[in-house]
Amino acid sequence: MHDLGEATMGTSIERVRHLSVMLSKETSFPSSIHISKGLRSLFIGNTRGSWLGAALPDVMKQLTCIRSLNLSRSSIKEIPKEVGKLIHLRHLNLEWCRELVSLPETMCDLCNLQSLDVSGCWSLKELPVAIVKLIKLRHLCIYASGVAFMPKGIERLTCLRTLDCFIVCGGGENESKAAKLRELKNLDHIGGRLEIRNLQGGGKEDAAEAQLKNKKRLLCLELNFDSDSDGDVLIEVLRPPSDLEKLTIDNYGGIVLPNWMMALTRLQYLYLSGCGNLEVLPPLGRLPNLERLELFMMGVRRLDAGFLGIEEVENANNINEGEISRVTVFPKLKTLEISFLFQLEEWDGIERRVGEEDATTTSIFIMPQLQYLMVLNCPLLRALPDYVLAAPLQLLGITGCPNLFIYL
Repeated sequence: MHDLGEATMGTSIERVRHLSVMLSKETSFPSSIHISKGLRSLFIGNTRGSWLGAALPDVMKQLTCIRSLNLSRSSIKEIPKEVGKLIHLRHLNLEWCRELVSLPETMCDLCNLQSLDVSGCWSLKELPVAIVKLIKLRHLCIYASGVAFMPKGIERLTCLRTLDCFIVCGGGENESKAAKLRELKNLDHIGGRLEIRNLQGGGKEDAAEAQLKNKKRLLCLELNFDSDSDGDVLIEVLRPPSDLEKLTIDNYGGIVLPNWMMALTRLQYLYLSGCGNLEVLPPLGRLPNLERLELFMMGVRRLDAGFLGIEEVENANNINEGEISRVTVFPKLKTLEISFLFQLEEWDGIERRVGEEDATTTSIFIMPQLQYLMVLNCPLLRALPDYVLAAPLQLLGITGCPNLFIYL
């Protein structure tokens, strides 16, 4: 129902089961909705006025049969304690309620709650301590919220299928009530996307206990490190499942990437950002399904044959005389973005033309499907390699590279 007013409310409202209310800022909440005792789902949209906070307690007292409540993008500052009366509630959507500062402990009495979304709630600093009582919870979304730590005991929520963010507590006043990374151990059903934020170098044992490799449904992993952590040892024990499709490593202070990275044979997207101490990349060209690679603010000085993986392939090559070995590097890469690599000076090509056999009868093809190349703010870079210039590019973007000259 749109622009719902008292004059338009008939007795039929009593039989309504699913209701969407869109109200202007000046409009008050229609109290006649309270007679819809059998209401199962309620969405209240366009609620930038102050009236919603005052109206909600009565709504929650009267409409106790609600299964789904959506208050997303509203200006509400707190959820009233009366939410605990919605004993049948299964889904609570508070997404992008940017002014929401707290959730009541009574919310943890909702024994049937299956999904809670507070993503984008910037002002929300913590979850209720007793949220670990919600053992039927399947989906907990807190990405881009202000939540500073995970409540201790979250390991009890073994029904979780979605946990999009786990924030490691960095100490301080919240440490006594914060979960450690090891509490991920028993949450093996979580899948989709997981960001682990505020990783710190001293947590190797906790990280190992998390056993990320056992979370077989995990497809996207983001590892965000604390700025004061080198993370070399820590990242090695954060091995994800081998079927991972997307990987982000941000603010990593180590000098080498983990050994397990090259075992991610289904990886399609790789984003490396803020790794200022990382000067040498592993042979990423050997990742058979990588379609998009982004390098941002890295300490890399040179992209050479090691980056392509050519050296290891050729050294391991063992073919019969007269036979031709075909090697394809970055076989599925379509998008390559290199930006703010202030130390990058050289991007090596190969001595022979792409696809031409040499004395070792090895034919090498590099980035045969590359379509989009962006090179931004790499001031020391002097040239692009021959294989990039030979690629079937649809878009080539270069800016902030004063020493880069291209001859097409």
